[in-house]
Amino acid sequence: MIGMDEAVLVSVIIGLVEMLKQVGLPKRLSPLVSLTLGIVAGFFYLAPGELSVGILQGIIMGLSATGLYSGTKNMVQPKGEK
Repeated sequence: MIGMDEAVLVSVIIGLVEMLKQVGLPKRLSPLVSLTLGIVAGFFYLAPGELSVGILQGIIMGLSATGLYSGTKNMVQPKGEK
């Protein structure tokens, strides 16, 4: 189950990736950046000193951020638009 800290960090990851896309990050790299930011946040913020726990929590956050953004975009964006 995802806690409050993780939920907030998922939102922060989505926001950071969107900012990076605005300054030139190719869209195809955004899932990789989300995953990387999630791992960094998981290791340094959620579980400092516990490598395996931090990486696992980071992977979950990064994938959650990617899925949340993608799912929302697909629901809101009209069919046929990219």
